[in-house]
Amino acid sequence: MISLVEVQETNKMIREMNLDVRTITMGISLMDCAHSDLKIFNQNVYEKITRTAQHLVKTGEDLERQFGVPIVNKRISVTPISIAAGGLHTDTFVPVAETLDRAAKEVGVNFIGGFSALVQKGFTKGDRILIDSIPEALRVTERVCSSVNVGSSRSGINMDAVKLMGEIILKTAELTKERDSIGCAKLVVFCNSVDDNPFMAGAFHGVGERECVINVGVSGPGVVKRALEEVKGQDFETLCETIKRTAFKVTRVGQLVAQEASKRLGVPFGIIDLSLAPTPEIGDSIAEIFQVMGLEEAGAPGTTAALAILNDNVKKGGVMASSYVGGLSGAFIPVSEDHGMIQAVQKGALTLEKLEAMTCVCSVGLDMIAIPGSTKKETISGIIADESAIGMVNNKTTAVRIIPVIGKDVGDMVEFGGLLGYAPVMPVNGFSCDAFINRGGRIPAPIHSFKN
Repeated sequence: MISLVEVQETNKMIREMNLDVRTITMGISLMDCAHSDLKIFNQNVYEKITRTAQHLVKTGEDLERQFGVPIVNKRISVTPISIAAGGLHTDTFVPVAETLDRAAKEVGVNFIGGFSALVQKGFTKGDRILIDSIPEALRVTERVCSSVNVGSSRSGINMDAVKLMGEIILKTAELTKERDSIGCAKLVVFCNSVDDNPFMAGAFHGVGERECVINVGVSGPGVVKRALEEVKGQDFETLCETIKRTAFKVTRVGQLVAQEASKRLGVPFGIIDLSLAPTPEIGDSIAEIFQVMGLEEAGAPGTTAALAILNDNVKKGGVMASSYVGGLSGAFIPVSEDHGMIQAVQKGALTLEKLEAMTCVCSVGLDMIAIPGSTKKETISGIIADESAIGMVNNKTTAVRIIPVIGKDVGDMVEFGGLLGYAPVMPVNGFSCDAFINRGGRIPAPIHSFKN
């Protein structure tokens, strides 16, 4: 049982350290919406989402007022559309994306995730249709987010999908070039994607989940930073204990919000995702935590070790605070959403290659990185392949959310707005990987995948 005293203890964190509940995400199964007729399927989807989530936003707002905890986003995730819509007699899922967008607007949520496909071992007809529909779907919608899982530690990497996603990302960038290719900010390519992730753009409602569920994502880089300032210069044991204790307190706040939301909505509580997801606000930065830990800038020697410490102890503290920690839980390193990371890139301290090294120990991967719009599709596929290999071999979730900004080059600034922030366009290695990407086929799973 969580007491109000525990919540009151966090008042200073909320007022002064940017503590927030980043999202309440309602996962909704669309399996019972299946139909071969597009019009009937869309009617089923719209009706189920608007009926199930009709009180989600109001409940979030009521909880904000009652507990004084900011809840930044209210979101929905649905069954991967390539599965739910797999029986449709159609050659495009763009109308389905438009239905999702219309339902999201009706209930007032910020984003809806699940325009997704899971192709780590191969494509179904529905997978192909969905992936081909992504560029246009992200052009004509505002709140729809898309993801494609191209690899896993048990299945290996579908290199045909990796090659295809390089093309899809560039097409999406081109179709949304009037808005600095923002469509790509709502598209992520995964290895080892998870079924209960409440964070966008990668959220979808996994087929092993219940009919409907509430997942909560809590974020508190500013809280961790302030706590570490109190132990500046002390040894690593003290550093780790401080991060664990802070993560424990932050998770308890999320637990309270999740339980209350679950009770009021009559929907089962799923998981708490304790992820240190930064914002463009000063004081709410992973890079600033690195500086408090003793690094001059993010990207300096020692950065990967510092991130490993942060990620591991956030998870340890969270697990002690809740029996239902899930999702991705750890530390995110999105460039555009972290003003300290942006500054490190501008100073030359942080490169794409260093970010890739950091993804070996962080929660996800290469996130919200702007690159020149002239970047070749094979190069983008090569970046996806590298990140997928890190995830596959290390049995962890990795992802690429990269934005080739049409008409922009290295050093130019790109403004996405809101939590998506702004970013400098980063250089990309110009040497070719074309022949490698064009081989096709599948990279087999590593030997340690055979555990049965």
